[in-house]
Amino acid sequence: MDMRKSLLRILFLSIPLSFTACGLFDDQSTPYGYVKSSIRKINKYALYADGDWTTERKLYLSEAKSIDNLDDAHRIVKSALALAGGKHSTLLAPVTDTTTYEELVPEVYMLDDGIAYVKLPAHSGVIVSDAVYTHTVLDFLQSHTDAAGVVIDLRDNHGGNMYPMISAIAPLLPDGILLSFKTRKLSSPISLDFVVRSSGLNPEEISKFPDNTPVAILINDWTGSSGEATLLCFRGLDNTRTFGIPTAGYASANQSFPMADGYTLLITIGCDVARTGEVFCDDPIAPDVETQTPLEDALVWIQGK
Repeated sequence: MDMRKSLLRILFLSIPLSFTACGLFDDQSTPYGYVKSSIRKINKYALYADGDWTTERKLYLSEAKSIDNLDDAHRIVKSALALAGGKHSTLLAPVTDTTTYEELVPEVYMLDDGIAYVKLPAHSGVIVSDAVYTHTVLDFLQSHTDAAGVVIDLRDNHGGNMYPMISAIAPLLPDGILLSFKTRKLSSPISLDFVVRSSGLNPEEISKFPDNTPVAILINDWTGSSGEATLLCFRGLDNTRTFGIPTAGYASANQSFPMADGYTLLITIGCDVARTGEVFCDDPIAPDVETQTPLEDALVWIQGK
């Protein structure tokens, strides 16, 4: 596994669903209490917390009774997360984002032949606000609804809050259900109306592109998490084609729980389900056209429409 792949679990720290929880009796003052608190959350929410997990859960708690430091507690929790939560789950140490403002603001401009280009980077809302992220793209698109085509560049978008991403490109998406999140017990559909309103926007005030506008989406092996969720919003639509190489394979939803020591427990709770009924989770999403020159090939496709 190369360094880029080994960093994926660290980079995908923001996800489609994010909540916090701090129970009244959630005592993390001892290493054992820390593990017990984590195991309780994993048991309640983790996507794969069934089958062998029941036996392993007891073993993790038994082992935790003999530890006396947080390093061992972290080790046990990480092992439990890997088993019950899969590869998108992790125990995230406190980190400082060194990414610059310029790297996190979407890029928008017109290419030759009247084709609009939109670069959607990862987004956590910390350095660049949700409003700036969304309106940088939304305002641009709404002023170019007569474009001959649109390129949406999701390369290197390793995740974050999907709602500003989707709201930004709302003029290109049909009304109705975009995708769903499937947990152990239920399926939660996500509609364009809900996403747009969650961003403080009025869906009725968004000008849409014609249905026959070709939309090319660029992806690579750093497209993951909410980047993949944004990609799946176009799954099954006519006049849409994806170009590049397979994505990272983190098309799942997480819940986040801040821990007493400053770490964050990220637990995968569900898989992404496209409007086509296809379920995506841990496997990469293949492009329609696998290519090392995705932008060039996308432009040729749009120009030929």
